[in-house]
Amino acid sequence: MSDHLAPLAAAVDAARGLWGERAVESLAPGALMQLNQLLAQTQRLLDASKARVAAEISRQSRPELGPEGLAKSQGYRNPTALIAAVGGSTAGDAARLVKVGEATAPRLTLSGETAPAKHPHVAEALARGELTAGAAAAIIAMLDRVALRAEREALDKAERTLSAQARGLSADQLTRVITRAEAWLDPLGVAPREDEQRAETVLHVHEDRTGMVVLNGRFAPDVGAPIKLAVEQYVAAVLRAQRDDDVPDASRRSIPQIQAEALSKIAEHGLGCAEKDLPLTGATVVVRIDHADLVEGTGYATIDGLAAPISVATARRMAAGGGVISAVFGGDSDVLDWGRRRRFFSDAQRLALVERDGGCAMCSAPPSHTKAHHLRWWARDAGPTDLRNGVLLCEACHHRIHDNGWEIQVNGPGMRAKVKFIPPAHVDPARTPRLGGRARFDFAA
Repeated sequence: MSDHLAPLAAAVDAARGLWGERAVESLAPGALMQLNQLLAQTQRLLDASKARVAAEISRQSRPELGPEGLAKSQGYRNPTALIAAVGGSTAGDAARLVKVGEATAPRLTLSGETAPAKHPHVAEALARGELTAGAAAAIIAMLDRVALRAEREALDKAERTLSAQARGLSADQLTRVITRAEAWLDPLGVAPREDEQRAETVLHVHEDRTGMVVLNGRFAPDVGAPIKLAVEQYVAAVLRAQRDDDVPDASRRSIPQIQAEALSKIAEHGLGCAEKDLPLTGATVVVRIDHADLVEGTGYATIDGLAAPISVATARRMAAGGGVISAVFGGDSDVLDWGRRRRFFSDAQRLALVERDGGCAMCSAPPSHTKAHHLRWWARDAGPTDLRNGVLLCEACHHRIHDNGWEIQVNGPGMRAKVKFIPPAHVDPARTPRLGGRARFDFAA
């Protein structure tokens, strides 16, 4: 156990040495960021230790031991209740901690020999302090869910990939990656889940006692995608207009307020409103699918801006409707490189950038929140309007990059290129490139 706790003790000592007796308010920005990283590392290593201990408590409390089991001898009904009470957590959190510990601890065979952990790649990442217990639990739960329907080699590859890709991702971003990984491992499971989602697609509309109209709904991905995109496009247009017109802060509305207005305007437009200036120009639902899957009816498809996959049948149906474009890999495409013949990226180029970057290449905001920007500026640097010189960025990331001295690299050919962000020296003295785009925020099988 002392060897297992050594990395945790080292991380605690490093944080104590940086912080010491000083007030956190006295730390310089660089030291504050370093301390934050050390504390996060310490928490992840602590999670690994807690998972190991939880698994052992569970082992020593197994039912066949009866009243002599550890949990019952300590006055608790089961190991989950013991762990939750001591740690001040919920029973659900304690159960997840036990599951992570059991899945990542070395196993004992019937002959008494030690065997590798059930999920060795997650175990290694957890022990190195690269995964939180929550991230490990999410990966393990998905792998166990599809274990009977996926090939052993594919499961191992997905576990290795997810364990590495989870570093630096928020819980929401990792959930999206895991969702795509599950579809890759179990494409036949996409259609049944889709049927369940359609059965749960509802919209409740009523007027409350104050006269407000209340909407409450849940939509399957193929049904909700056009709604989400149209509302996002309207909101983006309003925000751009506010910035361009320099509207005073006092008159600015919240995003939810603008979204409510968007839905009303879209409904008015659909009812035959005489005004035709609804700012939805270029709002197109993009369905992504492999050419072989499209022809053979196998695999699955995805909708840009949404994490949940859809079946090939749904992708075909959506492509037959209006306002939907199919991005088919391996098929023919429009001219994507225009050189110096035009300043602005074409619709075809933007669709290609969406395919490559997945949205904002830096923060993964949906494509409707982004613009295509030249890496080498058109006017100042005579930069061409080509894919290798373009990147999708939301307004906030665009300003952050220019204001704070970040650099962007695009390496590789066409849509297979990878976008990397190089931080300024005050963020990272080594200026180590950070992967962005779809390669960072989608499952990278």
